[in-house]
Amino acid sequence: MLRRLGRLPDYRLLFGLFLLLVSTTRLWAGEPQVPLSVTQQVYIDAHPTLSMCVDPDWLPFEAIDKNKQHVGIAADLIALVNAKTGLQIQLHPTSGWEESLAASQRGDCVVLSLLNQTPEREQWLIFTEPLLDDPNVLITREEHPFISDVAGLTDKTIALQRGTAMSELFARNFPNLTIIDTDTEPAAMQLVSDGKADLTLRSLVVAAHTIKQQGWYNLKISGQIPGYENRLRMGVLQSEHTLRDILDLGIAAITEQERQRVMDRHLSLQMVSEVVTDYTLAYGLGILLAAVIGTSLFWARRLKSLNRQLEMMAQTDSLTRLPNRHGLNMTLEKDLRRAQRYRRPLTVIMLDIDHFKHVNDQCGHLTGDKVLVRFGQLLLDNLRETDAICRWGGEEFLVLCFETDLDQGRLLAERLLASIRQHRFPCGDSITTSAGIAQLEPADTVDTLVQRADDALYEAKHNGRDQACAARPTPPATEHGDHDNKA
Repeated sequence: MLRRLGRLPDYRLLFGLFLLLVSTTRLWAGEPQVPLSVTQQVYIDAHPTLSMCVDPDWLPFEAIDKNKQHVGIAADLIALVNAKTGLQIQLHPTSGWEESLAASQRGDCVVLSLLNQTPEREQWLIFTEPLLDDPNVLITREEHPFISDVAGLTDKTIALQRGTAMSELFARNFPNLTIIDTDTEPAAMQLVSDGKADLTLRSLVVAAHTIKQQGWYNLKISGQIPGYENRLRMGVLQSEHTLRDILDLGIAAITEQERQRVMDRHLSLQMVSEVVTDYTLAYGLGILLAAVIGTSLFWARRLKSLNRQLEMMAQTDSLTRLPNRHGLNMTLEKDLRRAQRYRRPLTVIMLDIDHFKHVNDQCGHLTGDKVLVRFGQLLLDNLRETDAICRWGGEEFLVLCFETDLDQGRLLAERLLASIRQHRFPCGDSITTSAGIAQLEPADTVDTLVQRADDALYEAKHNGRDQACAARPTPPATEHGDHDNKA
């Protein structure tokens, strides 16, 4: 072998020694723990360091300490990503989160450490897979009632840190709330504590940590909004697809044990690490904080379960156990828009029990309730699987028939009326019902469609009851009318 090397030209020998030296250097430096493609390795070699902006005041997730070092949960997780991929990501210090966002938009930093993905941020960033998942919870003063429906709140103010994903989402999705912008999340909590804002939204981990650290014992967790969890990712400039792919490999390589060790380290001892010298007390406080977080997680789950129950109760008629008017309205608008967009037939049937007051007067309201329950079940038994039904109010029921034109809707209504006519109800007498049918038209709204079905129902009542009447199609606009409109 040495003889063969000796016959090589000098430059080829030097080149071979150079490759050997590079390989040895990489071994000394430590090879990446995840397999990288040639393109990805070339990218790392071409970028010895990459600048990163962070939120300098967001403990325990991340902060910049007095030594200008990136610290917190995010710092430790990103250090693991660096170790697993061979990347060298270095801090680009800023004085606040808004400054970090601005620096990223200018291209001063290639990476943003930990943030939610939003449409606004997608204008200049691409995102990794989540580095950390954490639910958001609503924080109020102790006396505030449980919040089951944020969209239903009126005359309420919510304090949110400007520039955050939640501030962007709430401004767009909850116009019923007045947003008070703050520079930091602790400032938002302080406004709620002082009674200057009704509520705020904060990470469950941060809330449990901060309420105890700051002594805000007049605050509590009052609810959670499904779909508004923190799915915290790393943001990368849109031009850096290769970097994003490398970061995804590193994030995927972090084990649950490694992630849990990072969480335990920051959630257990961070509060007392610099001021407590009696480690027995420090451990005690760490256990207390862990208990607080565990209790908060337990109540968050309870609140989520209660929220689901309250939502179900709000959408279900307590007597017949059918969906109520509110429950059907949750999807009715979308169903109509979808049918109109794709030009699919859709029909509604409004049914009303004939002379129901007579049933209550002769047999009593308890028997009347039993009649309503049996009536609702009889309708349900005779409908198709694709139909939707609700108790519209009193003795009125509404049936929503998909892929059904007016003639088909009339046949279904006649079948329902026949089944009711033949059934023996708890009051002992035969019961009849009247029905009004209306087919969706291109210009219909929920109100106009239901109103036309209601008008047809009134016509059936006026014509002698125990029958179904169909709403007449709306006549097209006349040419004269069109001319007048243009004028």
